[in-house]
Amino acid sequence: MAEKNILIALSSAQQKHKDLYSSVANGSTHSCRLTCKATEDVTKEDMQGVNAVIGYVPMDILKTSEALEWVHLSWSGVDAFIGPDGLSESVTVCNARGAHGLAVSEHMLALTMALVRRLHQYRDNQNEAVWKQMGNTISIEGATIAVLGIGNIGGDYARKVKALGAHVLGVRRTNGEKPEGVDEQFLIGDLDKVLARADIVAMNLPGGEATNNLMNEETLRKMKKGAFLVNVGRGTSIDQEALVKVLEEEHLGGAAIDVCVPEPLPADHPLWKAKNLILTPHVASNYLLAETFERFVRISAENLKRYANGEPLENVVDRTTGY
Repeated sequence: MAEKNILIALSSAQQKHKDLYSSVANGSTHSCRLTCKATEDVTKEDMQGVNAVIGYVPMDILKTSEALEWVHLSWSGVDAFIGPDGLSESVTVCNARGAHGLAVSEHMLALTMALVRRLHQYRDNQNEAVWKQMGNTISIEGATIAVLGIGNIGGDYARKVKALGAHVLGVRRTNGEKPEGVDEQFLIGDLDKVLARADIVAMNLPGGEATNNLMNEETLRKMKKGAFLVNVGRGTSIDQEALVKVLEEEHLGGAAIDVCVPEPLPADHPLWKAKNLILTPHVASNYLLAETFERFVRISAENLKRYANGEPLENVVDRTTGY
């Protein structure tokens, strides 16, 4: 059998992680040659003859290997890698589904709690030495929360808010088994009636035409007056000009976003000063929680074993849906 050339391109990889990958490769059916480099150190020369990549390599470098068969990316969103300017359809693309759920769902929960308890407003007051009540709040217990996108991350968030006493409406693009923590499940075509019921709308949707500007002025106004919006999925899912408008008009009680367009957000962008908006700079995951990286290593090491033994891979991205 031909030797498989595998590149591990992970800047955060420690020796224990490299040892795990090596152990898997050495115990495989195929003969494997393993190279470990930090992402920023990978060159076009390094890619010559590479059959598989685990981690991240910039597209212009990644595409230089004519032998490439498989890429296991270290995040969940893979739009750029499977789009028109992405990798050949002959290359199997896998994502990091299962690694980011803990970190991102906790960030979603933190944003939710901050919004409904007006913590961002009190922080602003603290910075100005202002002692003032900022108005009524709502409770997670008893609230109706719509989760748009109930995969690994949305499902984790649903379980958390359900445990706090919320009634959870899960919205997904295709039919599937109702996840734990979801009380009622809907398809995206039912979005209007879901929005009309929700006290909080929490979004974790993939990119693509199906979700682009899903929350526009029309759909934002279909949310209950005073409801709250959280988005940690894709900035493209929200019409940002419309969001600023409905916040200024106080149709929404507030919004919290971890993603926007463009990133980084220019200093003069209206979102910075939008009324009652919490904005975090795409930090819901980004491997800031060490456990996220550990989970990715375990998931990708299992896939390396499968690849090296000629077995079906897990987390394979469907190019028609993007997940």
